[in-house]
Amino acid sequence: MSRASRPRRSVLYLPASNSRALEKARSLACDTVILDLEDAVAPDAKAEAREGAIAAVRAGGFGEREVVIRANGLDTPWGADDLAAAAKVRPDAVLIPKVSHPEDLAVIRATLGAELPIWAMIETCAAMFRLDALGAESVNVGVEAWVVGSNDLAKEMRCQLTVDREPLITALSLSLMAARAHRLTIIDGVFNDIGDEAGLARQCAQAAAFGFDGKSLIHPSQISAANAAFTPDASAVAWARTVVGAFEQPESAGKGVLKVDGRMVERLHYAEAKRMIGVAEAIAAREPA
Repeated sequence: MSRASRPRRSVLYLPASNSRALEKARSLACDTVILDLEDAVAPDAKAEAREGAIAAVRAGGFGEREVVIRANGLDTPWGADDLAAAAKVRPDAVLIPKVSHPEDLAVIRATLGAELPIWAMIETCAAMFRLDALGAESVNVGVEAWVVGSNDLAKEMRCQLTVDREPLITALSLSLMAARAHRLTIIDGVFNDIGDEAGLARQCAQAAAFGFDGKSLIHPSQISAANAAFTPDASAVAWARTVVGAFEQPESAGKGVLKVDGRMVERLHYAEAKRMIGVAEAIAAREPA
């Protein structure tokens, strides 16, 4: 499976200090598991959490699920040890919190070595004014995905974090546009009210409508809503196959625009159609019929 077509609909944070939660994660329907060493772990449990993450990655058993370690920042007492441990066990990626300056990413790459994929948290006001530069440097150092940290951003802005997130609309839109400009995956922030199923579904639908690739989650009960919202609709996949089929006809070679079933379709739609089909097929391959 190419990384471009890898489903990242449901990205579940789990405290790496909770061995029972990590074991359960091996059977959950989420696409990605984030072994969290940062917000979900108390200061006196950081070392224990790091050892738990190391053991979980080494043990494996997560199947098709991506396994990502969220490290503490390098400006904390634990960040350097977190990155050193991650570099040794090599999860699918390392998630870096509070990335605000392009220089932050260069330091992280130098610390992790050349090949381990990086994910970056976009969650500060300072980052909002450097999104294009952060995107360019993300490509330069091998960042694969951004994750919106809506809780931290709302706290710094001192705004209310409602279900529809009106105060964050601008930040969400700009973050997504910057990610797309630099061909990065981007994951939406968490929904905090575990008991509000209707609110979760509404926010997942909002994020999918924006164009996010998936949603970060704080509880296994939120997985099904995220998977439903970010699974390509069957009719959309059928249309994507029609578009791909039209562009791949011999007579379409070299054409930038085609008329398909009465609609004008550009070659850029062909590329997006191929990506959607890849995601849909990857989802179908991992889920029972």
